[in-house]
Amino acid sequence: MSVLIGGDAGQGVESSGAGLCQAFARGGLQVFAMQDYRSRIRGGHNFYQIRLSERATYSHSSPVHLVLALTAETVPLHMDNIVEGGAVIYPERVKVDEEALKERGVQCFAMPLVAIAEEHGSRIMTNTAALAAAASVCGWPLSYLESVIRDNFQVKGAQVVESNLAVAKAAYDQAQERYAAAFSYKLKPLEAPPRMLINGNQAISLGALAGGCRFMSAYPMTPATSIIEWLSALPRELGVVTKHAEDEIAAVCMAIGASYAGARAMTATSGGGFSLMAEALGLAGMTEVPLVVVEAQRGGPSTGLPTRTEQGDLLFVINASQGEFPRVVLAPGTVEECFEAGWRAFNLAERYQCPVIILSDQFLASSLRSLDKGAIDFSTVSIDRGQLLSAEDVERLEDGYRRFAFSDSGISPRAAPGHPKAVQAISSDEHDEYGHITEEITNRQRMMDKRMRKLAAAAEEMRPPKRYGPQEADLTLVCWGSSYGPCREAVDLLKASGGSANLLHFSDLWPFPEDEAARMLKACRHTVAVEQNYTSQMARLIRMCTGLSVDRTVNKYDGRPFSPEDIVAELR
Repeated sequence: MSVLIGGDAGQGVESSGAGLCQAFARGGLQVFAMQDYRSRIRGGHNFYQIRLSERATYSHSSPVHLVLALTAETVPLHMDNIVEGGAVIYPERVKVDEEALKERGVQCFAMPLVAIAEEHGSRIMTNTAALAAAASVCGWPLSYLESVIRDNFQVKGAQVVESNLAVAKAAYDQAQERYAAAFSYKLKPLEAPPRMLINGNQAISLGALAGGCRFMSAYPMTPATSIIEWLSALPRELGVVTKHAEDEIAAVCMAIGASYAGARAMTATSGGGFSLMAEALGLAGMTEVPLVVVEAQRGGPSTGLPTRTEQGDLLFVINASQGEFPRVVLAPGTVEECFEAGWRAFNLAERYQCPVIILSDQFLASSLRSLDKGAIDFSTVSIDRGQLLSAEDVERLEDGYRRFAFSDSGISPRAAPGHPKAVQAISSDEHDEYGHITEEITNRQRMMDKRMRKLAAAAEEMRPPKRYGPQEADLTLVCWGSSYGPCREAVDLLKASGGSANLLHFSDLWPFPEDEAARMLKACRHTVAVEQNYTSQMARLIRMCTGLSVDRTVNKYDGRPFSPEDIVAELR
């Protein structure tokens, strides 16, 4: 069952949706929620869509069963996506075309939400009344919503809590009396262990913290901003320093400086900000300084669609900055993979002394999923700082410290500055083993070979695509990053309708896992690349690295995420 809350920016659509998610999750239901909002502070239609199930879910789904319309605009925008027998709850003073809804078999549940809020509390509590009415017609016990109200409003004092509880009770009772019997879609609590609600950005932040991140610099840019917000809110004793930089260039340079000084450091941005970071990315590559960058994609080019989703930056991040140098690109597909990428990226960055880019997008960054607490497994976290020398290691060096020493692996010993025996020169120019600038031919060739050998070593760690579904199938969906959830559920829909399908999902994108990818793709009967971009960038990358072409592509680039139903419709 899916519930949608629609209203204007500034009406509390997101906070109301998050509160309703908590109420359902506390009753044992699995939750997946996505938000759709415009790039303005007030005005313009926003909505929050919640999917509820007894089983784990990985994507939103269409159609919806219940709409909470806080504005008149919400109804015509979502009318065609409401199931027959579904309903719209709306304030009585909002003018709705009831005849148009009834023609589609949709019920109209007008409620005096504002009057209830004003009678038992204040007008600002109208959303509380709407949430309670929704719970009521679904048969969901009010107690779960009441527990959320107590937790969310306790900082505002007992009077605010009691007023919201009174508003919720009045709206719940009235909706039950007037409409509950007519609404056939019901929900009931399940016996289940406590679950967390977490989105991709929170999971990356949590993984980074577990992986020893000690410095984060960023300039706010949707949809990456909540990463620095999350880390900035941590207790001081955890030792994480965050810096709101004046722009993206400063942010990435600060992160490079902190990493050079020995801290595990990261920055986060979106495509436009990453464009500004490209030159400094090359600086990290040339100076072999570990760096973690989260690039949460949105629609481009330029400012593009600031609050929407897209997968248009894949080939850009693989090739960003001039010249050639090693980098690693990870594209997690689930919240669990976001957590792992958060700490794994630091290990890869320090092991190979290069930039590591975590490629996410608005859909994965901000969509909430309910997870069993064991799904975020801290026991899997490991910290590998590579060839980082301690003070004792530096003391034992027999031939002196050469920061860029030639080696078979391409990895050179790295010491944090400050030790008298580890004085080092650092330059963005080509340099010798000691870091001194040189344009000598043989040194240039040897230094390029040294750096690029790290890429070959990193390739051995890249994971092959993950298969979901049967080993053999008539149809194989090929996807990467956040498309995993919709594609996985599309496979389930195809199976339920008698089809034969499976899925190959790529999360380690560069260095590309060529051999395993080629082997698995050659075994497929018919492949379809599903991507949120115009040019099928993953399909191009596969062809470039393996010589194999997918049989067909399905693309979406309107800023809205694929639903499983979208994918199935394109395949038929």
